[in-house]
Amino acid sequence: MSSPEGSGRGRPRDESREQAILDAALELLVEVGYERMSMVAVANRARASKATIYRRWSCKDAMVVEALRRRAPAEHVAADTGSLRDDLMVDVRLMARSIVDVGGGLLMGVLRAASESPRLAEVIQEHMVRNKAELCGNALVLAARRGEIPADLDAVPLAEAILSMILTRQMFGVGPLDERFVTHVVDDVAMPLIAGLAARASAPSNV
Repeated sequence: MSSPEGSGRGRPRDESREQAILDAALELLVEVGYERMSMVAVANRARASKATIYRRWSCKDAMVVEALRRRAPAEHVAADTGSLRDDLMVDVRLMARSIVDVGGGLLMGVLRAASESPRLAEVIQEHMVRNKAELCGNALVLAARRGEIPADLDAVPLAEAILSMILTRQMFGVGPLDERFVTHVVDDVAMPLIAGLAARASAPSNV
């Protein structure tokens, strides 16, 4: 992982101190919103000097981006259970767990902030959609190699559908992200969606 934007040279980094500052930034993001969150307020919350913060991050965008990147889950090795459904069960569990780890309050705060900062929106797009699409894409590639589905199906609609269901449940508290929910997502949404994509890919061209 690259060093935080604006970090000074020639001075040893205190990782625990940096993390405390980034945690304070996310706390304020949830409590007061992105517009009212300021570098000064973060410094006060973290009991750090403004000079310390500005030496590491040039603006609050850079600070929040770094905080979100540190909260991102570790890279996941693609599941290879031998069947597409079981691979998706593993992957949806992972997606759900990563959203739960973020927390509902922070999730709402981050999504609100994204509407005010294109840079934050880009980071969220990368971590919430692109990474999830890559995870789903791995499952589809393995399934195609096993002959379960046609090759080269687009994983983005699948990732968007799964992520939308997880986010809706987490943000609005309509139910737990438990095994019953994971099974519902896979059996009632993901597998039928893949079947539709496969049927479309296999249909003869009208051209």
